[in-house]
Amino acid sequence: MDTDCFKPDELGSLQIERLGDCRFESPLAARGFRFVGDDETIAVYSHSAAISACEASGVGRVGFEHAGPRRKIYFDPGKLNCGIVTCGGLCPGLNDVIRTITLSLRWQYDVGGIYGFRYGYAGLSRNAPAGPVELGPDEVDEIHLKGGDMLGSSRGPQDAAEMVDTLEKYGIGVLFVIGGDGTLKGARSLVEEIRRRGASIGIIGIPKTIDNDISGIEQSFGFSTAVEASRGAIHSAHAEAKGAWNGIGLVKLMGRDSGFIAAYATLANSDVNFCFIPESPLVLEGEDGFLRELERRLDRKHHAVIVVAEGAGCELTGRSGGTDASGNAIMGDIGLLLKKRINDHFNQLGKSITLKYIDPSYMIRSLPTDSNDSAFCLMLGQNAVHAGLSGRTNMVIGYWNQHFVHVPIALTVRERKKIDAEGDLWQTVLQTTGQARR
Repeated sequence: MDTDCFKPDELGSLQIERLGDCRFESPLAARGFRFVGDDETIAVYSHSAAISACEASGVGRVGFEHAGPRRKIYFDPGKLNCGIVTCGGLCPGLNDVIRTITLSLRWQYDVGGIYGFRYGYAGLSRNAPAGPVELGPDEVDEIHLKGGDMLGSSRGPQDAAEMVDTLEKYGIGVLFVIGGDGTLKGARSLVEEIRRRGASIGIIGIPKTIDNDISGIEQSFGFSTAVEASRGAIHSAHAEAKGAWNGIGLVKLMGRDSGFIAAYATLANSDVNFCFIPESPLVLEGEDGFLRELERRLDRKHHAVIVVAEGAGCELTGRSGGTDASGNAIMGDIGLLLKKRINDHFNQLGKSITLKYIDPSYMIRSLPTDSNDSAFCLMLGQNAVHAGLSGRTNMVIGYWNQHFVHVPIALTVRERKKIDAEGDLWQTVLQTTGQARR
């Protein structure tokens, strides 16, 4: 993925906030761990043109703080309580991250008090639907082999003051927040309330978005599993399409604002003939429109496979004007709209087709992780614990230029990460499918 996506004046400060000076020797020192120095950074820009532009702007070479264990830590582990909360929709890897954080706190740092707050930020509110659960090795044993979320989740904001009251009630020194864009905005509100009170509570984010659309994050967990799982749906669509004269397989995949899953699933399944994403317009009518192009495809090959991201063609489906609990605009269903428009178009032509529509979204969200995501979640969780124990706060564990890094929350919520419609990824998709650029 293109990691040179920021202009120098968009980065802001990459300095990571800290609760105070680190006075305690890390217990990892006795085990021969390699420690990361506070001055170690990972370059934000890797492309020569981007580096030159950054230097010409006067910003100079900039980098993210390198993640990893520090020799000196802020908290006394034996006196520390930590919390974990998960928010938003389900995503493969939630249980993996919960398990890794719990085991790292217990076995690497000997932290005794670990609380899992139930059902998202609602579990931190005054009227929580359920109380927190104490977590340890027995409670998280084998949860990584299962899909879903052992803590439960929810969408929507809660009162920051109430949530900090709960953290103080349970003596929480570090809260690990696992979630996407809306969740991280909530984490930022927690930081502001903690700062207002002068409290010493660290907030460490772990980016969770199956759509891979968090700004400043090269990769988020769940994405690899989603792409891998989509292959089965696309394979079935291709088999159905080839099994009928003028057969069409239509698959809708996740991607409300960004089409990364649809794009990478298309590249992983080179049988796809049309791919539509939110970042590129979906034109149906006219001589150069999709429906006419589909006609020509069926005349030549008598079958076609279409992959569409859920947020594609919003100019066709429209928006209801409302939002869901996370503040996302509620859109019409592009999959059902395409199904109807394709059937109507060929009915008007008097040409017989057989169209099969597949939407595997909720089946994919609840899956356990594939091997890539499982390893990725483990490293995310371990680095989150290292950051939290070192007294860092208001930050997210990110992955950038093949390294784990510390990213300010402000950068991650700046905007949604999207595919560049003029960039290499989308160009490769178009070359693979053979569809026209619009």
